[in-house]
Amino acid sequence: MEGSLVIRGERPHDLAAVRAVNEAAFGQVDEADLVERLRAERVVLLSLVAELDSQVVGHVLFTRMTIESDGGALPAVSLAPLAVLPQHQRKGIGGRLIHAGLKILEDRREQIVFVLGHPDYYPRFGFSSEKARHIESPFPPEAFMMLELGSGAGGCTRGKVRYPVAFGL
Repeated sequence: MEGSLVIRGERPHDLAAVRAVNEAAFGQVDEADLVERLRAERVVLLSLVAELDSQVVGHVLFTRMTIESDGGALPAVSLAPLAVLPQHQRKGIGGRLIHAGLKILEDRREQIVFVLGHPDYYPRFGFSSEKARHIESPFPPEAFMMLELGSGAGGCTRGKVRYPVAFGL
């Protein structure tokens, strides 16, 4: 990878570039539209971009969600979407975005993060479908994964995930 990669918080002038990255990475508008709906719903906790030579080449979004349990609603975080321009994929940019985001979330004392993703990719960041086994979701169990930040408070959690309305679940 040529140049210097910078991971930073999304700024207002990045919105068009973030949309373009999501559209290019997924080859459709669905994820870019999801990002805009999540912003409109005001559930975004953290939006980071990867900038290479002053061009946004990657994006990750973390939003508020909950786990509905017998004890009430527990706050949790959804990682979705993660996008990198196709010509910059497989160079570690997505991983750097994830690591940076998880560090910030941990510093903010978030405890549980969920992702729906590839079972061969996300476990390298600590996500586990086994940790999510007691959480009811509409997704295939092998692709629905949980990560505990900090002291690992989510280990005994049981309940049902409640995603923001923008996800359409």
